[in-house]
Amino acid sequence: MRNRWVLVGVLVVVAVVAWGSPGYAQPVPVPDVNINIGQSEDPKQVVDSLRILVVLTILALVPAILVMMTSFTRIVVVLSFVRNALSTQQTPPNQVLIGLALFLTFFTMMPVYRDIKANAIDPYLAEEISQEDAIEAGTRPLREFMLKQTRDKDLALFINIAGQQRPVSKEDVPLSTLIPAFIISELKTAFQMGFIIFIPFLIIDMVVASTLMSMGMFMLPPVMISLPFKLLLFVMVDGWYLVVKSLIESF
Repeated sequence: MRNRWVLVGVLVVVAVVAWGSPGYAQPVPVPDVNINIGQSEDPKQVVDSLRILVVLTILALVPAILVMMTSFTRIVVVLSFVRNALSTQQTPPNQVLIGLALFLTFFTMMPVYRDIKANAIDPYLAEEISQEDAIEAGTRPLREFMLKQTRDKDLALFINIAGQQRPVSKEDVPLSTLIPAFIISELKTAFQMGFIIFIPFLIIDMVVASTLMSMGMFMLPPVMISLPFKLLLFVMVDGWYLVVKSLIESF
């Protein structure tokens, strides 16, 4: 047994030496990456570098922009309420709900995106307008969408907290004030829709729980009995069609 382990050790050493020898393996080239910061005599190079930095910053903020400045918040919250009302735990899974919310967001926001592309992106790429004009033209459709969905009460709250003057027109409302007002308005609307969705399923839970108590079946969970009835009701009324229709028409 001892000789066997000695033989295994010798073979391992030979394999390591053979692997490291130049005759058996070629060295793998490793790329050399250098980031140098130096002085530039051409101001255009500095401007181009700053533009790249701004673009990378915007790309990093794209998820937050998609979630907070579009219809995604209301849609995903309402869909979560539907799943909780059905008491189906993780069915549909989070990936399905988020994917459905994303595609519904693209559908509802498509007119806004087309307006941004026609009035801001295309003229800027054609060098017809400057970068500042493109940003102003691109934020205008998004501002109009958020103002349409924002309650005056929520907007006045952030204006008063910030100590700003009452805006004369919609264009005078800064985005730093409009965005948080839009978010809490969307949350309130989503919770109102979720409350209405909960009512029929809550009635089923109450009927099933009272029936089980009257029969003396205290040890049987009411959720186990009410779940098939809630699924049956949801399928019979074509629940997903009604929920998606209500969400799209709410915008």
